[in-house]
Amino acid sequence: MRRLLHNILALSVVLLIVSAEARADKLDEFIREQMRKRHLPGLSLVIIQDGKIVKAKGYGVTKKGGKIPVTPSTLFQAGSISKPVAAVGALRLVDRGRLSLDEDVNTKLVTWKVPENEYMKEKKVTLRGLLSHTAGLTVHGFPGYEVGGTVPTLAQILDGEKPTNTAAIRVDVAPGSRWSYSGGGYTVMQQLVLDVTGRAYPLYMGEAVLEPLGMNESTFEQPLPGAKAKVTATGHYQDRSLVKGRWHIYPEMAAAGLWATPSDLARFAIGVQHAYAGKPGAVLSRQTTHEMLTKLKNDYGLGVGLDGEGRTLRFAHGGRDEGFDAMLMAYAETGQGAVIMINANDNSRMVSRILSRIASEYGWPDFPTSVPMKHPVADVDGKTLDAYAGRYEFANNRMLTFVTDRGRLFTEVDGFVDEEFVPETATRFLSAERGAQVTFTKDNNGEVNGFEWKENAEARKVPRIGPLVRASKLGADPDPARTRAVEAALKALAQGGKTVEEALGITPGARKDFAGGTPALAGIKSLSFVSAQDVRGRGIERHEGKVGSVLYYKLVTEKAVRYVLIHLTAEGLVTDYDVVDN
Repeated sequence: MRRLLHNILALSVVLLIVSAEARADKLDEFIREQMRKRHLPGLSLVIIQDGKIVKAKGYGVTKKGGKIPVTPSTLFQAGSISKPVAAVGALRLVDRGRLSLDEDVNTKLVTWKVPENEYMKEKKVTLRGLLSHTAGLTVHGFPGYEVGGTVPTLAQILDGEKPTNTAAIRVDVAPGSRWSYSGGGYTVMQQLVLDVTGRAYPLYMGEAVLEPLGMNESTFEQPLPGAKAKVTATGHYQDRSLVKGRWHIYPEMAAAGLWATPSDLARFAIGVQHAYAGKPGAVLSRQTTHEMLTKLKNDYGLGVGLDGEGRTLRFAHGGRDEGFDAMLMAYAETGQGAVIMINANDNSRMVSRILSRIASEYGWPDFPTSVPMKHPVADVDGKTLDAYAGRYEFANNRMLTFVTDRGRLFTEVDGFVDEEFVPETATRFLSAERGAQVTFTKDNNGEVNGFEWKENAEARKVPRIGPLVRASKLGADPDPARTRAVEAALKALAQGGKTVEEALGITPGARKDFAGGTPALAGIKSLSFVSAQDVRGRGIERHEGKVGSVLYYKLVTEKAVRYVLIHLTAEGLVTDYDVVDN
């Protein structure tokens, strides 16, 4: 009997091992398929289960066309995942009584202070506001600086002084009045930590956060030291071209300057999980961690986005630097999570698809997982499909593009086909990979003007911007003066600063948001009219300007030949642009 029990137990262990290996093989195959689909050079992944790292693996290569494989030790730029790590560094000072979440930060800032203005009469900028993006500060994000170029000081960045490529960081709405993502706020926090500790930021963060959590391969040092530069991935843009110099330098360290491996970021997530549970020796006190993971405005806590509650509470943050994307997702209570880092900018749902697959395989509670599609029942002709191809305003300043390929309808992201939608009827299409559907709509003239999007029992209308550029031909602008005004506006947007501030043909919102200049428009040589789309009444808004028409142009710059969509208000003011390939 004892031998029988022993054999049964041994067989059970073998079956568990075989099951785990089969699960790993399926996940690896899925990830490689996603990478092929997105033409992705490299990816590194970690899975957390029961508060431990259970899988750490690299896929692909560190550089397109190269032979050096991505390994779990390959360093990637973490982008805005720097923010939650930086937030913990500031919260350690709160735990030590050296900072307060709710005091005026100007009482502790020494070498630079937030300039007082009319928005700060009733409420001041606080650390809680900085960490939760509710301080009312400007500057959404940072493009970084080319390797070998001139890099500004922190003081120059805060005041928008040359050679800084972003605007001055200032309060432009009443602190606490609304949520507005601000890398500028985290840069103010970086200065605050410097003034309070008297330590160089990378040194302080190493001692206070990275070393205690065992994040031994990570660093906030900018530029990256030579020894670590040897074990990095190379950044790639959306079209998979290489970033000049392999990556950019980010003196805005708290907002965007962390270099890390997925394993180190997983150790960070596990450290937050331990602190949330109040375990001895945790990086933060239980009380402070619960404040960190409490939803404030826009489901954001102190340094992290939040979803769910109780056992399903999870904290997350995405990251993007020039040529690198990353995602961290972890549960506060169940000890589960994952980190994905890639050496390219990719605007598709690839990372979401991988997370969804992990959630399904590892039993994440209340996490959206893939829903099998219903079988298509309609046969839709090519002419109808071609009419649906085009660009749509899926969310504010976020386009969704549909293309046709061999009689099938796909979304297109960064020039690569991505998610297939299959026809249930002549107008209704179902996602092949999740529980989403689109129902195309037409105006009184029979022209496609948008679609209704349904997912998770929620529905909303999505307006059409216009067709693909390849569906149009170059033509003469019936209003040549308009094209001249648009070209002048684009040149002003490219320069930024006082030029864009004084430009007449640009909306106030665009002048503010493009104050730092626009490299994609630099060196304009010619602008040729293609076509115009009347989108009045469709509810499209860009940079606080209501879009009345979208103009298509062929754009020739010193570096490339592209197409550009110009979003005009009914008054003829430029309120945004989109550079596209087709």
